[in-house]
Amino acid sequence: MLHRIFSTVTAIMVAGLIAGPAIAGGAVNKTLFGTALDGYDPVAYHTVGKPVEGGRRITYEWRDATWQFASVEHRDLFSADPERYAPAYGGYCAYGMAQGAKIDIDPNAWAIVDGKLYLNVNKSVQQTWKADTSGYIKRADRHWLRVMG
Repeated sequence: MLHRIFSTVTAIMVAGLIAGPAIAGGAVNKTLFGTALDGYDPVAYHTVGKPVEGGRRITYEWRDATWQFASVEHRDLFSADPERYAPAYGGYCAYGMAQGAKIDIDPNAWAIVDGKLYLNVNKSVQQTWKADTSGYIKRADRHWLRVMG
């Protein structure tokens, strides 16, 4: 079991090193083109309860990133209160942040916890994160302050 966890963490750290230039650029994880959440609508996670791809024509600029939305209504909800809908840790992997690393995400590996959107690098890592969600959030919160401070 420990070997499996170590292998997963090592793979995540290597992926983070490889993906580094593509995800660098401030407090928001974004693509090389500046799109947050790989183009997924952050409001849909909260209102529809699933990942929904945003449209390139319905966007909002916030924190030096382009956020895409499935509807004008979602864009307007986000623009009125971005902190409510934006993912934790700038959209970096919550488990990775608990390890002190900024790692890219899979928009389909997600959870809403206490009204906040958390994302993970993949569904396998998400299962590990779910085993101690509150503990990983506490560790990630501490690392986020250090990483972004």
